[in-house]
Amino acid sequence: MPIEIAGQTYYKTSEACVKARISKATLFRWLKSGVISKSHRDRRGRRLFTEDDMKTILAESERVDVEDSSDRLENDNN
Repeated sequence: MPIEIAGQTYYKTSEACVKARISKATLFRWLKSGVISKSHRDRRGRRLFTEDDMKTILAESERVDVEDSSDRLENDNN
């Protein structure tokens, strides 16, 4: 359940992953690679994600990369 601090809604790591349908490993990889530019931390050091962070995470989770399979087939046959 998201928490509210000073009028701002925050999601814990596990909540963000469930909402975006991704694994924690994926979320941490995105943090490390800069896909998600920041995270906030509570006083215990746990990551918290804002609604804006969640928009970025959800957009990334819904992104689809299309690979042209005909190019791959040509390369495999050569």
